[in-house]
Amino acid sequence: MNPARLPVTVVGIGADGWDGLATTGQDALRSAEVVIGGPRQLALLPPECHAERVPWPSPLRPAVPGLFAAHTGRRVCVLASGDPMFFGIGRTLAEELGAERLRVLPHPSSVSYACARLGRPLEDTEVISLVGRPLATLARSLYPGQRLLVLSAGADTPAEVAGLLRDRGFGPSRMRVLEQLGGAREHTVEGTADGWARPPGDPLNVIAVDCVPAAGTPRLSVAPGLPDTAYEHDGQLTKRHVRAATLAALAPAPGELLWDIGSGSGSIAVEWLRAHRTCRAFSVERDPVRAERIGRNAAVLGVPGLGVITGAAPDALAQLPTPDAVFVGGGATAPGLLEACWSALPPGGRLVANTVTLESEALLADWYRRHGGELVRIAVAHAAPVGGFTGWRQAMPVTQWSAVKPAGNPAEPALGETR
Repeated sequence: MNPARLPVTVVGIGADGWDGLATTGQDALRSAEVVIGGPRQLALLPPECHAERVPWPSPLRPAVPGLFAAHTGRRVCVLASGDPMFFGIGRTLAEELGAERLRVLPHPSSVSYACARLGRPLEDTEVISLVGRPLATLARSLYPGQRLLVLSAGADTPAEVAGLLRDRGFGPSRMRVLEQLGGAREHTVEGTADGWARPPGDPLNVIAVDCVPAAGTPRLSVAPGLPDTAYEHDGQLTKRHVRAATLAALAPAPGELLWDIGSGSGSIAVEWLRAHRTCRAFSVERDPVRAERIGRNAAVLGVPGLGVITGAAPDALAQLPTPDAVFVGGGATAPGLLEACWSALPPGGRLVANTVTLESEALLADWYRRHGGELVRIAVAHAAPVGGFTGWRQAMPVTQWSAVKPAGNPAEPALGETR
């Protein structure tokens, strides 16, 4: 075998340490020439493991290729916490070294232990990791009756989670902090988010949350079309019913990337990201005050990973990764904008543009004539008082053009040209 391609054995270890390892894991570590891991994991190795012990550098991911290249030709083990392929180092190693080079020996994860202690089926449990992720990530999963397991970033995480629950109107939620799961020092503390005043405990913990909203907490949905009041805005907001129709046309799917151009309050990008935890999005907004507001809306609604670009399109689009879908909510008449968006899309990509002005409507009608798709007008009316009676108050109608880019699409003609 090529020495550079020697397999890397990844051994999962739990709070029960060396004695909790299966024979295969112990044998791999005894025969290793190099063991790489975090200080806590490396400290669990007994003296009979004679390998060189190498702690992970920081930042970790950029150092991985060079670190393993430095140990070419040696038998290398990686010591990981729990199941390396569940929110663990296994993913990084598979992406950087190639999955075919790894031999993974998993240990029960902290989530498996937690579900066993709580009597919950693992397949019905939503897991949120706060390890290396913003606390606001948790907000996306807060619904009445939802039962969550939160992977903690350290001893301070339970108090931070309790604070977020209170801020989001879920103070009555029950919290159980399960520490050192599977080890001799396993321990559980519990309380409610409202009453949480416990000092930091063991940094190795998992938090079980049973979500209970306080009276009057606004109800949010997993479906697009959140209430307009869920957003901070200055009037530049795609309103609820139009927003739901727009997300339906954009058709988000797991892992896909959206450009939200002329983002205003960021509502389209936010609800695209809420559709699935692997969705990605960039909001492009030229007004810096609105751009900051977009970031706040994303954090409050649990999608702090939204990328906010402050700048005017199409120039601000030049360095963005290839989108799967593009939404143009403002500035459709900017010279070259629709051409840049259409050109950036791969075959099968979707372009959706909304407008309320006659000038932009004429432009969308021309794109519909040349590219097909759907051209619709969305009109919404709300019941409102009319003296002592009730009548309909009409909102401005929205014209929406949506299209899917076909395979082998020819270059976009200049405005005014025909095919």
